[in-house]
Amino acid sequence: MRELRIALIGAGSQSFSPATIADILLSEPLADQAIDLRLMDIRLEAAERAARFARAQAARLGRPLRVQATDELRAALAGADFVIAAIEVERYRYWMQDFHIPRKYGFRQIFGENGGPGGMFHFLRNLEPMLAIAREMEHSCPEAWLLSYTNPEAKLVEAIAKLTQIRVVGLCHGEQMGIDQLARFLELPPERIAAEAVGLNHFGWFTEIRDRETGQDLYPLLAERERQADWLADWDEFALTRIMFRVYGLWSYPGANHIGEYIAWSDQYLASSLLQFAHDPLAGQPWEEGASAEFVYSLARNPTARALFGSTAAEGEAGYLESFAENGPLNPSKEYGIPIVEAIWLDRRTHVGAVNVPNRGYAPGILEGMAVEVPALVDGRGVKPQPTTALPTAIQAMINQQGAIHRLLIEAYQERSRRKLLQAVLLDPTVSTYAGAVAMIDELCRLQAGLLPPLEW
Repeated sequence: MRELRIALIGAGSQSFSPATIADILLSEPLADQAIDLRLMDIRLEAAERAARFARAQAARLGRPLRVQATDELRAALAGADFVIAAIEVERYRYWMQDFHIPRKYGFRQIFGENGGPGGMFHFLRNLEPMLAIAREMEHSCPEAWLLSYTNPEAKLVEAIAKLTQIRVVGLCHGEQMGIDQLARFLELPPERIAAEAVGLNHFGWFTEIRDRETGQDLYPLLAERERQADWLADWDEFALTRIMFRVYGLWSYPGANHIGEYIAWSDQYLASSLLQFAHDPLAGQPWEEGASAEFVYSLARNPTARALFGSTAAEGEAGYLESFAENGPLNPSKEYGIPIVEAIWLDRRTHVGAVNVPNRGYAPGILEGMAVEVPALVDGRGVKPQPTTALPTAIQAMINQQGAIHRLLIEAYQERSRRKLLQAVLLDPTVSTYAGAVAMIDELCRLQAGLLPPLEW
């Protein structure tokens, strides 16, 4: 039996690293496989912390697992069968810039992760290290699959597919979040709901919703239940999605703060946008000083309900240490990465609800070659995206606009061109002035100079 070699790049990740390790150790299909797990992070201490966690949990479960920790990419990738990447550099400091600088110039930036001008700079920062991974894979493991959790998911998958020869699939649990939302409105267990998901990552749509047991079309019932539901219930999660459903007739996912990044008018339906990285400008600008304002994801957990003089942990540190607790419970993550590994390695035919891949006719009406989110079947021959139902014209237009932005961003990277970047920025629906766009590009290029590719006018 040949050893299964998995490289996890970004092993210090607070969420995806411990989740992936847990999924490997809890996998029944992989239980009798000899596994060589390589944990790589640019901070060796982070990789070693993840390795201690993996060894401790493997010992608790009695699972054989060979674990290596390294800060060298080539050592991690040598002969790998699967490469799982979840990388970020000083996430909250730069995410804070992605959020606040576009808003400084009057642009309606929401969240700042995948869409809007902030999402563009997030892409440009993460593109070089992700391409470095893919290009080293071309040398060290050219037949391996790259399973990417790194955001902005769609933009990076498209760039890697166009600029390298590596087989890349982007993965996200947004589709599962959407099914959980449907289950709440329909008052059905999530496993009863069969749905076809298609669209853009963090801007996906369910073209079909059916009851697995009866085959019943659930969209009429959803429309009825949505109209009956309290209008203010879980506002930050549902308000924008409900408006989109009423306008376009399809349910979008994963939630308001993600969907809203692609829409100019979404901030009317996301109350937490006023709290994200809130700070007093009289006290300074944290992104200039290397500090971090507190990140507020949404109002779902009422982030302002706290003691007036309580202490707040530094961003991410408490969660990071807790997520790698060596004696804590181990639970499956429901992410699609390890089920894909199982299906390919063991030739087990598996349906995956959503993968991000270049469009090759899978999403009718969407730009060819653009990274789209569609269902897939996976087996020993690999990931096979499935053709989907065509989206309505208006939704296609919104997605294709983002596809044009993707192409311009890749060209901006290749040509080292701020002018091409400006074309992408001016195409985005959240951007409203030419002068502001130019000034914003110059400011973000200055603030993020150490991580961005060199771009010139």
